[in-house]
Amino acid sequence: MTPMPIATPEVYAEMLDRAKASEFAYPAINVTSSQTLNAALRGFAEAESDGIVQVSTGGAEFLSGTTVKDMVTGASAFAEYARVVAEKYPVNIALHTDHCPKDKLDKFVRPLLDISLERVSRGQDPLFQSHMWDGSAVPLEENLEIAQELLEKCARAKIILEAEIGVVGGEEDGVVGEMNEKLYTTVEDALATADALGLGERGRYLLAATFGNVHGVYKPGHVKLRPSVLKDIQEAVSAKYGKEKPFDLVFHGGSGSLLEEIHEAISYGVVKMNIDTDTQYAFTRPIADHMFRNYDGVLKVDGHVGDKKAYDPRSYGKAAETSMAARVVEACQNLKSAGTKLS
Repeated sequence: MTPMPIATPEVYAEMLDRAKASEFAYPAINVTSSQTLNAALRGFAEAESDGIVQVSTGGAEFLSGTTVKDMVTGASAFAEYARVVAEKYPVNIALHTDHCPKDKLDKFVRPLLDISLERVSRGQDPLFQSHMWDGSAVPLEENLEIAQELLEKCARAKIILEAEIGVVGGEEDGVVGEMNEKLYTTVEDALATADALGLGERGRYLLAATFGNVHGVYKPGHVKLRPSVLKDIQEAVSAKYGKEKPFDLVFHGGSGSLLEEIHEAISYGVVKMNIDTDTQYAFTRPIADHMFRNYDGVLKVDGHVGDKKAYDPRSYGKAAETSMAARVVEACQNLKSAGTKLS
Protein backbone atom coordinates (compact mmCIF):
# COMPACT_ATOMS: atom_id res chain seq x y z
CA MET A 1 0.00 0.00 0.00
CA THR A 2 1.27 3.44 -0.94
CA PRO A 3 0.41 5.94 1.81
CA MET A 4 -1.64 8.94 0.66
CA PRO A 5 -2.06 12.21 2.51
CA ILE A 6 -5.35 14.06 2.92
CA ALA A 7 -6.23 15.46 -0.51
CA THR A 8 -4.66 18.80 -1.40
CA PRO A 9 -6.96 21.44 -2.94
CA GLU A 10 -5.59 20.47 -6.35
CA VAL A 11 -6.19 16.75 -5.83
CA TYR A 12 -9.71 17.40 -4.54
CA ALA A 13 -10.51 19.45 -7.63
CA GLU A 14 -9.16 16.65 -9.81
CA MET A 15 -11.27 14.10 -7.92
CA LEU A 16 -14.44 16.09 -8.60
CA ASP A 17 -13.54 16.71 -12.25
CA ARG A 18 -12.97 12.98 -12.84
CA ALA A 19 -16.21 12.04 -11.15
CA LYS A 20 -18.22 14.40 -13.33
CA ALA A 21 -16.47 13.44 -16.56
CA SER A 22 -16.77 9.69 -15.90
CA GLU A 23 -20.27 9.86 -14.36
CA PHE A 24 -19.64 8.54 -10.89
CA ALA A 25 -20.04 10.13 -7.46
CA TYR A 26 -18.12 9.98 -4.19
CA PRO A 27 -19.82 8.81 -1.03
CA ALA A 28 -19.47 11.52 1.62
CA ILE A 29 -19.52 9.63 4.91
CA ASN A 30 -20.57 11.40 8.10
CA VAL A 31 -18.43 10.42 11.09
CA THR A 32 -18.66 11.22 14.79
CA SER A 33 -15.63 9.47 16.29
CA SER A 34 -12.19 8.03 15.55
CA GLN A 35 -13.84 4.61 15.15
CA THR A 36 -16.33 5.73 12.52
CA LEU A 37 -13.56 7.67 10.76
CA ASN A 38 -11.39 4.53 10.63
CA ALA A 39 -14.36 2.55 9.31
CA ALA A 40 -14.87 5.07 6.51
CA LEU A 41 -11.18 5.10 5.58
CA ARG A 42 -11.07 1.31 5.58
CA GLY A 43 -14.17 1.13 3.39
CA PHE A 44 -12.75 3.54 0.80
CA ALA A 45 -9.46 1.64 0.73
CA GLU A 46 -11.20 -1.73 0.30
CA ALA A 47 -13.32 -0.30 -2.51
CA GLU A 48 -10.23 1.29 -4.12
CA SER A 49 -12.12 4.56 -4.18
CA ASP A 50 -11.11 8.04 -3.17
CA GLY A 51 -13.71 9.63 -0.95
CA ILE A 52 -15.05 12.34 1.29
CA VAL A 53 -15.38 12.20 5.07
CA GLN A 54 -17.49 14.83 6.77
CA VAL A 55 -18.66 16.11 10.14
CA SER A 56 -21.92 17.90 10.88
CA THR A 57 -22.34 20.62 13.49
CA GLY A 58 -23.61 18.00 15.94
CA GLY A 59 -20.84 15.58 15.00
CA ALA A 60 -18.20 18.26 15.56
CA GLU A 61 -19.73 19.21 18.91
CA PHE A 62 -19.75 15.54 19.97
CA LEU A 63 -16.12 15.11 18.89
CA SER A 64 -15.09 17.89 21.29
CA GLY A 65 -16.48 16.00 24.29
CA THR A 66 -19.98 15.91 25.72
CA THR A 67 -19.24 18.57 28.33
CA VAL A 68 -17.10 20.81 26.12
CA LYS A 69 -19.59 21.02 23.22
CA ASP A 70 -17.41 23.25 21.04
CA MET A 71 -17.85 22.68 17.32
CA VAL A 72 -14.59 24.31 16.22
CA THR A 73 -12.58 22.33 18.79
CA GLY A 74 -14.19 19.07 17.71
CA ALA A 75 -13.85 19.76 13.99
CA SER A 76 -10.22 20.84 14.35
CA ALA A 77 -9.32 17.77 16.43
CA PHE A 78 -11.06 15.53 13.90
CA ALA A 79 -9.20 17.11 10.98
CA GLU A 80 -5.80 16.81 12.67
CA TYR A 81 -6.44 13.19 13.68
CA ALA A 82 -7.67 12.36 10.19
CA ARG A 83 -4.49 13.79 8.68
CA VAL A 84 -2.39 11.33 10.70
CA VAL A 85 -4.42 8.13 10.23
CA ALA A 86 -5.45 8.74 6.59
CA GLU A 87 -1.81 8.65 5.51
CA LYS A 88 -1.84 4.88 6.07
CA TYR A 89 -4.53 4.27 3.44
CA PRO A 90 -3.82 4.13 -0.32
CA VAL A 91 -6.65 6.49 -1.31
CA ASN A 92 -7.24 10.24 -1.38
CA ILE A 93 -9.61 11.56 1.27
CA ALA A 94 -11.14 15.04 1.35
CA LEU A 95 -12.45 16.50 4.61
CA HIS A 96 -15.77 18.35 4.57
CA THR A 97 -18.13 20.00 7.05
CA ASP A 98 -21.81 19.17 6.56
CA HIS A 99 -24.97 21.30 7.00
CA CYS A 100 -24.30 24.61 8.75
CA PRO A 101 -27.39 26.81 9.18
CA LYS A 102 -27.24 30.59 9.54
CA ASP A 103 -27.32 30.64 13.34
CA LYS A 104 -24.20 28.45 13.56
CA LEU A 105 -22.01 30.10 10.92
CA ASP A 106 -20.19 32.26 13.49
CA LYS A 107 -19.52 29.26 15.73
CA PHE A 108 -18.54 26.77 13.03
CA VAL A 109 -17.78 27.58 9.40
CA ARG A 110 -16.44 31.13 9.73
CA PRO A 111 -13.92 30.30 12.51
CA LEU A 112 -12.81 27.20 10.58
CA LEU A 113 -12.31 29.34 7.49
CA ASP A 114 -10.16 31.72 9.54
CA ILE A 115 -8.00 28.79 10.64
CA SER A 116 -7.59 27.69 7.03
CA LEU A 117 -6.75 31.23 5.83
CA GLU A 118 -4.01 31.37 8.46
CA ARG A 119 -2.72 27.93 7.41
CA VAL A 120 -2.67 28.91 3.72
CA SER A 121 -0.81 32.14 4.55
CA ARG A 122 1.91 29.91 6.08
CA GLY A 123 2.11 27.79 2.95
CA GLN A 124 0.06 24.90 4.36
CA ASP A 125 -3.09 23.30 2.98
CA PRO A 126 -6.44 24.39 4.42
CA LEU A 127 -7.77 22.48 7.42
CA PHE A 128 -10.82 21.26 5.46
CA GLN A 129 -11.22 20.89 1.71
CA SER A 130 -14.85 22.03 1.60
CA HIS A 131 -17.54 23.53 3.81
CA MET A 132 -21.32 23.48 3.45
CA TRP A 133 -23.48 26.54 3.97
CA ASP A 134 -27.08 25.43 4.43
CA GLY A 135 -29.23 28.44 3.57
CA SER A 136 -32.36 26.42 2.91
CA ALA A 137 -34.17 27.96 5.90
CA VAL A 138 -33.75 31.57 4.73
CA PRO A 139 -35.13 33.33 1.62
CA LEU A 140 -33.16 32.59 -1.55
CA GLU A 141 -31.90 36.16 -1.90
CA GLU A 142 -30.41 36.10 1.60
CA ASN A 143 -29.12 32.55 1.06
CA LEU A 144 -27.18 33.68 -2.02
CA GLU A 145 -25.89 36.89 -0.38
CA ILE A 146 -24.34 34.84 2.42
CA ALA A 147 -23.07 32.31 -0.12
CA GLN A 148 -21.31 35.12 -2.02
CA GLU A 149 -19.51 36.23 1.14
CA LEU A 150 -18.51 32.68 2.04
CA LEU A 151 -17.45 31.82 -1.53
CA GLU A 152 -15.04 34.76 -1.62
CA LYS A 153 -13.49 33.69 1.67
CA CYS A 154 -13.38 30.02 0.64
CA ALA A 155 -11.63 30.90 -2.62
CA ARG A 156 -8.90 32.73 -0.70
CA ALA A 157 -8.51 29.71 1.60
CA LYS A 158 -8.36 27.25 -1.35
CA ILE A 159 -11.58 25.66 -0.12
CA ILE A 160 -14.65 24.60 -2.10
CA LEU A 161 -18.01 25.87 -0.86
CA GLU A 162 -21.13 23.70 -0.87
CA ALA A 163 -24.38 25.63 -1.07
CA GLU A 164 -27.97 24.40 -0.94
CA ILE A 165 -30.98 25.75 -2.82
CA GLY A 166 -34.31 24.19 -2.00
CA VAL A 167 -35.03 22.19 1.15
CA VAL A 168 -34.06 18.67 2.16
CA GLY A 169 -36.99 17.29 4.13
CA GLY A 170 -36.82 15.42 7.43
CA GLU A 171 -34.53 16.16 10.35
CA GLU A 172 -30.77 16.14 10.83
CA ASP A 173 -28.93 17.55 13.85
CA GLY A 174 -32.01 19.48 14.94
CA VAL A 175 -32.48 21.15 11.53
CA VAL A 176 -35.97 20.29 10.28
CA GLY A 177 -36.90 20.61 6.63
CA GLU A 178 -40.62 20.90 5.99
CA MET A 179 -42.19 18.52 3.47
CA ASN A 180 -43.50 20.96 0.85
CA GLU A 181 -42.90 22.22 -2.69
CA LYS A 182 -39.44 23.50 -1.68
CA LEU A 183 -38.28 19.87 -1.78
CA TYR A 184 -37.89 20.55 -5.51
CA THR A 185 -35.42 23.18 -6.69
CA THR A 186 -36.74 25.30 -9.55
CA VAL A 187 -35.06 26.45 -12.74
CA GLU A 188 -35.47 30.03 -11.48
CA ASP A 189 -33.55 29.12 -8.29
CA ALA A 190 -30.72 27.67 -10.36
CA LEU A 191 -30.49 30.69 -12.69
CA ALA A 192 -30.40 33.03 -9.67
CA THR A 193 -27.60 30.92 -8.17
CA ALA A 194 -25.49 31.05 -11.33
CA ASP A 195 -26.03 34.81 -11.53
CA ALA A 196 -25.05 35.36 -7.88
CA LEU A 197 -22.15 32.93 -7.56
CA GLY A 198 -20.88 32.54 -11.12
CA LEU A 199 -19.87 29.18 -12.52
CA GLY A 200 -16.43 28.75 -10.99
CA GLU A 201 -14.72 31.97 -12.01
CA ARG A 202 -15.36 33.52 -8.56
CA GLY A 203 -14.50 30.36 -6.67
CA ARG A 204 -15.50 26.74 -7.05
CA TYR A 205 -18.64 25.49 -5.35
CA LEU A 206 -20.82 22.40 -5.13
CA LEU A 207 -24.58 22.78 -5.35
CA ALA A 208 -27.03 20.75 -3.29
CA ALA A 209 -30.15 21.12 -5.42
CA THR A 210 -33.18 19.29 -4.09
CA PHE A 211 -35.39 16.88 -6.00
CA GLY A 212 -37.53 15.36 -3.25
CA ASN A 213 -34.71 14.44 -0.87
CA VAL A 214 -35.42 13.61 2.79
CA HIS A 215 -32.98 13.08 5.66
CA GLY A 216 -33.31 10.04 7.88
CA VAL A 217 -34.91 6.63 7.49
CA TYR A 218 -37.62 6.03 4.95
CA LYS A 219 -38.71 3.29 2.61
CA PRO A 220 -38.55 3.69 -1.17
CA GLY A 221 -41.68 5.44 -2.37
CA HIS A 222 -42.27 7.43 0.83
CA VAL A 223 -41.16 10.60 -0.93
CA LYS A 224 -41.16 10.99 -4.68
CA LEU A 225 -37.68 11.68 -5.97
CA ARG A 226 -37.59 13.47 -9.31
CA PRO A 227 -33.99 13.37 -10.59
CA SER A 228 -35.23 15.04 -13.79
CA VAL A 229 -35.28 18.28 -11.76
CA LEU A 230 -31.47 18.17 -11.88
CA LYS A 231 -31.53 17.71 -15.65
CA ASP A 232 -33.86 20.69 -16.02
CA ILE A 233 -31.69 23.07 -14.00
CA GLN A 234 -28.48 21.97 -15.72
CA GLU A 235 -30.02 22.47 -19.15
CA ALA A 236 -31.51 25.87 -18.30
CA VAL A 237 -28.25 27.25 -16.96
CA SER A 238 -26.30 25.63 -19.80
CA ALA A 239 -28.54 27.32 -22.36
CA LYS A 240 -27.86 30.73 -20.81
CA TYR A 241 -24.11 30.37 -20.20
CA GLY A 242 -23.03 27.86 -22.86
CA LYS A 243 -21.41 25.48 -20.38
CA GLU A 244 -22.43 21.82 -20.36
CA LYS A 245 -23.55 20.49 -16.95
CA PRO A 246 -22.48 23.76 -15.31
CA PHE A 247 -23.13 22.65 -11.72
CA ASP A 248 -21.25 20.08 -9.63
CA LEU A 249 -24.25 18.63 -7.81
CA VAL A 250 -24.67 17.01 -4.39
CA PHE A 251 -27.29 14.39 -3.44
CA HIS A 252 -28.55 14.75 0.16
CA GLY A 253 -30.98 12.50 2.02
CA GLY A 254 -30.43 9.40 -0.09
CA SER A 255 -31.34 6.63 2.37
CA GLY A 256 -33.88 4.33 0.78
CA SER A 257 -33.32 5.67 -2.74
CA LEU A 258 -33.65 3.24 -5.60
CA LEU A 259 -30.41 2.44 -7.43
CA GLU A 260 -31.84 3.61 -10.75
CA GLU A 261 -32.71 6.97 -9.16
CA ILE A 262 -29.16 7.31 -7.84
CA HIS A 263 -27.67 6.48 -11.23
CA GLU A 264 -30.00 8.88 -13.02
CA ALA A 265 -28.99 11.67 -10.65
CA ILE A 266 -25.30 10.91 -11.26
CA SER A 267 -25.86 11.13 -15.02
CA TYR A 268 -27.05 14.74 -14.53
CA GLY A 269 -23.87 15.84 -12.73
CA VAL A 270 -24.07 14.60 -9.13
CA VAL A 271 -20.47 14.14 -7.91
CA LYS A 272 -21.08 13.75 -4.14
CA MET A 273 -23.73 11.83 -2.21
CA ASN A 274 -24.07 12.18 1.55
CA ILE A 275 -24.41 8.95 3.50
CA ASP A 276 -25.09 8.96 7.22
CA THR A 277 -28.19 7.03 8.31
CA ASP A 278 -27.17 3.81 6.55
CA THR A 279 -23.62 3.81 7.91
CA GLN A 280 -24.85 4.68 11.42
CA TYR A 281 -27.01 1.56 11.36
CA ALA A 282 -24.22 -0.56 9.88
CA PHE A 283 -21.94 0.54 12.74
CA THR A 284 -24.49 0.05 15.54
CA ARG A 285 -26.06 -3.23 14.43
CA PRO A 286 -23.07 -5.48 15.36
CA ILE A 287 -22.79 -3.72 18.74
CA ALA A 288 -26.43 -4.53 19.50
CA ASP A 289 -25.81 -8.12 18.41
CA HIS A 290 -22.75 -8.35 20.67
CA MET A 291 -24.67 -7.03 23.67
CA PHE A 292 -27.56 -9.46 23.23
CA ARG A 293 -25.26 -12.43 22.66
CA ASN A 294 -23.01 -11.56 25.61
CA TYR A 295 -25.59 -10.33 28.09
CA ASP A 296 -23.97 -12.07 31.06
CA GLY A 297 -20.52 -10.94 29.96
CA VAL A 298 -21.15 -7.22 29.45
CA LEU A 299 -23.23 -6.93 32.66
CA LYS A 300 -22.29 -8.00 36.16
CA VAL A 301 -25.48 -10.03 36.54
CA ASP A 302 -26.47 -11.30 39.99
CA GLY A 303 -23.23 -10.08 41.54
CA HIS A 304 -20.98 -11.91 39.09
CA VAL A 305 -17.95 -10.20 37.61
CA GLY A 306 -18.92 -10.36 33.96
CA ASP A 307 -16.43 -11.10 31.18
CA LYS A 308 -13.80 -8.43 30.64
CA LYS A 309 -13.23 -9.57 27.06
CA ALA A 310 -16.94 -9.07 26.35
CA TYR A 311 -17.12 -5.52 27.69
CA ASP A 312 -13.76 -4.36 26.34
CA PRO A 313 -14.87 -1.71 23.79
CA ARG A 314 -12.43 -3.14 21.28
CA SER A 315 -14.33 -6.43 21.14
CA TYR A 316 -17.48 -4.91 19.70
CA GLY A 317 -15.71 -1.90 18.18
CA LYS A 318 -13.86 -4.11 15.73
CA ALA A 319 -17.11 -5.70 14.58
CA ALA A 320 -18.71 -2.27 14.22
CA GLU A 321 -15.80 -0.97 12.13
CA THR A 322 -15.87 -4.03 9.86
CA SER A 323 -19.62 -3.69 9.29
CA MET A 324 -19.55 0.04 8.58
CA ALA A 325 -16.56 -0.38 6.24
CA ALA A 326 -18.53 -2.96 4.27
CA ARG A 327 -21.42 -0.48 3.94
CA VAL A 328 -18.99 2.15 2.64
CA VAL A 329 -17.76 -0.35 0.04
CA GLU A 330 -21.38 -0.93 -0.98
CA ALA A 331 -21.87 2.83 -1.31
CA CYS A 332 -18.81 3.11 -3.55
CA GLN A 333 -20.16 0.32 -5.73
CA ASN A 334 -23.61 1.92 -5.93
CA LEU A 335 -22.13 5.30 -6.86
CA LYS A 336 -19.67 3.74 -9.34
CA SER A 337 -16.60 5.17 -7.60
CA ALA A 338 -15.20 1.73 -6.69
CA GLY A 339 -11.93 1.07 -8.50
CA THR A 340 -11.51 4.69 -9.66
CA LYS A 341 -8.91 5.92 -7.15
CA LEU A 342 -6.26 8.34 -8.42
CA SER A 343 -2.90 6.63 -8.76
